[in-house]
Amino acid sequence: MQHAILSLRGLRRDIPAGIVVSLVALPLCLGIALASNAPLSSGLIAGIVGGLVVGLLSGSHTSVSGPAAGLTAVVAAQIAALGSFSNFLVAVFAAGVIQVGLGLARAGNIAAFMPSSVIKGLLAAIGITLILKQVPHLVGHDPDPVGELSFAQPDGKNTFSELLAILDDFQLGAAFIGLVSLGILIAFAKLPRLKRSPVPAPLLVVLVAVGLNQVLGGWTVQASHLVQVPLADEGFRALLSFPDWAEAVKQPGIITAAVTIAMVASLETLLNLEAVDKLDPQQRESPPNRELLAQGVGNMTCGLLGGLPVTSVVVRGSVNLGANNNSKLSALTHGALLLAAVLLAPQIINLIPLSALAAILVVTGFKLASPRLFQQLYKEGKRQFLPFVTTVAAIVLIDLLWGVVIGLMVSLGFILHAQMKRPLRRVREHHIQGDVMRIELATQVGFFSRPALERALLETGEGQHVLIDARGSGYIDADVLDFLQDFQTVVAPARGIQVSTLGLKEHYADLEDRVVFVDYASRELQNGVTPEVALEVLREGNRRFLRGETLGRDLLRQVEATAPSQSPLAVVLSCIDSRAPTEILFDQGIGDIFTIRVAGNVAKDKVFASMEYGCVVAGAKLVLVLGHTSCGAVTAAVSLLGETRPAAEVTGCDHISALIDEIHEAVPDGAVVPTDPDEKAAFVEQITRANVERTIDRIRNESRAMRKLEREGKVAIVGGIYDVHSGEVEFFEHRQQPAPVAQAS
Repeated sequence: MQHAILSLRGLRRDIPAGIVVSLVALPLCLGIALASNAPLSSGLIAGIVGGLVVGLLSGSHTSVSGPAAGLTAVVAAQIAALGSFSNFLVAVFAAGVIQVGLGLARAGNIAAFMPSSVIKGLLAAIGITLILKQVPHLVGHDPDPVGELSFAQPDGKNTFSELLAILDDFQLGAAFIGLVSLGILIAFAKLPRLKRSPVPAPLLVVLVAVGLNQVLGGWTVQASHLVQVPLADEGFRALLSFPDWAEAVKQPGIITAAVTIAMVASLETLLNLEAVDKLDPQQRESPPNRELLAQGVGNMTCGLLGGLPVTSVVVRGSVNLGANNNSKLSALTHGALLLAAVLLAPQIINLIPLSALAAILVVTGFKLASPRLFQQLYKEGKRQFLPFVTTVAAIVLIDLLWGVVIGLMVSLGFILHAQMKRPLRRVREHHIQGDVMRIELATQVGFFSRPALERALLETGEGQHVLIDARGSGYIDADVLDFLQDFQTVVAPARGIQVSTLGLKEHYADLEDRVVFVDYASRELQNGVTPEVALEVLREGNRRFLRGETLGRDLLRQVEATAPSQSPLAVVLSCIDSRAPTEILFDQGIGDIFTIRVAGNVAKDKVFASMEYGCVVAGAKLVLVLGHTSCGAVTAAVSLLGETRPAAEVTGCDHISALIDEIHEAVPDGAVVPTDPDEKAAFVEQITRANVERTIDRIRNESRAMRKLEREGKVAIVGGIYDVHSGEVEFFEHRQQPAPVAQAS
């Protein structure tokens, strides 16, 4: 559901959220510019453009854009390679044009193929990095820029050595403000009354920090530990830089730089967009192609005005969500406030201690890198946990993009291993005509699947039958298709192997789907089946149904094959409310069985006629009277025992009396219906069984044709109960009627 940007509810949530994001974004913009060897103003311009331009064009309710820490190394390298920042701005503009083209080409859809374990690893890694990088700023140790998030720092140190350095270098005032800020944030997170406060905790933290710094006396925070927005004495225009088009044309590396920035920025945007969407409590989906368009226009604007390249940024997005934003109005507000801070109130903004902002980022980091997330991925198994933890470690110890690439490689390794180990499923199917080995191909059958498929097919012995089932495959590699064609046309005939195929025609025009074995009850198969075999066919079919290993039938082909005539193996008399069709319960194909469904599976003249047709004319070898647990007809009949009024009057069903009277015949004389619910349910099951037995007796006694077929051994009449809870069919012991003894002349 789309949220109105200017709704009253939206304003109440988005304006405070935008304020919080802008306060956090200010030092990040400056720190990233410093770490990139770019003018400080370029970071602020990128933050303003990311909020106002990208925020306006983006379709995301939660993402916030700005200069990205993941691009610092790329930006620094390209500025050095192109010789000047004005040349670099031309590359930024060109990168924006490329991103617009990528958006129009719908390249953003690639984000849908990113493994969730890698995305979750990215979130956790950003969280851990925030904690490690912000702890020094929390206590006043600030040699490393606030926005610098790489493990190896520009000053030659690294994340861990910077942590050790705080033992010898920290400010008491900054540390005090940082700890107080942490306490406020934790209290707001834990206490229900504070959670409902209209003032966001981060905003209160900033106000308290500024106030404390004014009253600390000798502990007053040093100027180096305060936000340092550049003061533009000559106006905002003095902060702008412009591209040098004439000079840039002479630089052969401009195109390379533009492509590099566009690719890296687009990939980081798509990753961060996906990650922030996963954090959204409302689980709204951001359109990736529209985001690429918005980022492209944003980077074109940055190139024209002197800003760093922008991307969607997890840190800003997660702070935005943490401040309970409602829509993208918070991103627009953040951009407007950054502009206002530069134009109108830089002196006021420069009163904010960095330790207060560091506390906000540390708490954000703990939310992103929750121990519960690690536990969840660990429980999901190594195929999820190893790519996740590898991504986390690589991002923390190297940088974001390399970490994601390494995580993807590990995830891809598991996919390839699964493809090589289990690219197919082998099931030995027992058909009436004989056994068939069905090889069911995976959804994606890549090149690495070929060895396992070759091994499975070449292990097929002479005279055996194999069915290659590709109906569930969306992609089959060309090499695999060539092998399958060669096996079907050359190898199998030479080895005496019969091959049937299903679904290959969709992937390879030269391969036609064909089934050369009979997987339905034809007249030839029916003639070779005895009543005992037919009964075993139903038993085995129900066992397959219970195991979830039903036969892979081509039902449309069976419809065509059985259209002229049918040759059923069995006739099943089941109940109208028995929940499932008998073809499903016994895993039978079209035409394999004839089903008569009558409430209470009772036998009357029309039922006898259907049975006689199925056995005498159509040739079925078995009659199964199938009752079931929780039978509504039997339950109704039991409830009407002792009722003096006619059943039609009680139920409102004009023709139900004949049915109820039939079932009542199965109730022992003088039986009393229990009042206890459990005992009554057991009594109903007892009558259900008795009713099945009585129906069998009626078939034998009242149908001369069926009685004759059974005595001649051409048909068996059996009973069974279907458990509607488990799906299992319990077959009654088969009692063959004795053949008549010949009379002596």
